[in-house]
Amino acid sequence: MEIKVFACPTAEDFTKEICQHLDVSLGKMNVMKFKNDNTFVQILETVRDKDVYIVQTTQPPVNERIMELLIAIDALKRASAGRINVVLPYYMYSRSDKKDQPRVPVTAKLFAQMLEVAGTTRVITCDLHNPAIEAYFNINCDKLSAKKLLQEYFLEKKLENMVVVATDAGSSKKAHKYSEFFGCPLALIDKRRDGNNDKAIASNVIGDVEGKEAIIFDDEIDTAGSIIETARILEEHKAKSIYAGCTHGILSADAVNRIYQSPIKELVITNTVPLTEQKRIDKITVLSIAPLFAQAIRRIHEGRPLGEIL
Repeated sequence: MEIKVFACPTAEDFTKEICQHLDVSLGKMNVMKFKNDNTFVQILETVRDKDVYIVQTTQPPVNERIMELLIAIDALKRASAGRINVVLPYYMYSRSDKKDQPRVPVTAKLFAQMLEVAGTTRVITCDLHNPAIEAYFNINCDKLSAKKLLQEYFLEKKLENMVVVATDAGSSKKAHKYSEFFGCPLALIDKRRDGNNDKAIASNVIGDVEGKEAIIFDDEIDTAGSIIETARILEEHKAKSIYAGCTHGILSADAVNRIYQSPIKELVITNTVPLTEQKRIDKITVLSIAPLFAQAIRRIHEGRPLGEIL
């Protein structure tokens, strides 16, 4: 079965890199809008009985990206594609993963159901906010991880007297795995609630960070409030320098400016979410995770296990 790789418009750069590693040409697809704001997608080459991979990013507006993807999947299905594999470096609505308030949706599951109904046969994504999201699918969902990529980057920096910092108790399990890899201590930020205010305030550090090279790891940075608060308390406790690493750099609202003004020396993210030119500052380093997705696609296409690359 021949492989075909297509990109939704905002995912072209990421997909071209995948294609380079796979040594295949980017599939031809036309995406446009009619004057009534309706999206139109046409596949410009045959995909009959082909193993198709279509990549989509979460560049705003997110809801428009979802509709582009669903319409493209339907077009591929009606073009008799053999298998339709959806590649989502960042899974949209991943933080809406549970019913934590009365009368609210579980949008992460709704999105999974929409992908299935459209005709998706497999989803490939990375570092889900909640691993339970995999169970929302009745089709295969393969979850990659940027953990190894981040570990190798910080290992090459050869930092001395390191400490890995968990932003709260909930992230301590992930942080512990990083501390085991680097063979360094683990510290935990103790958070308290400010009266009836729902905002968490970092008030203390459990563990020794004084004079150490502190690294904060997380799966996602959105408004950067939590990670900057963590950096602030680490600075107060006399950490020598503060780094941060995460898979998904959402960096919404004023996040980039806040990071620029923060004690964080360097923020390392991957390109699962496109970083626009307006958001690029010297403090932010972007690692490409496209080669990992290319490896995963090749292994899936050839029927080989993914465990060896995770």
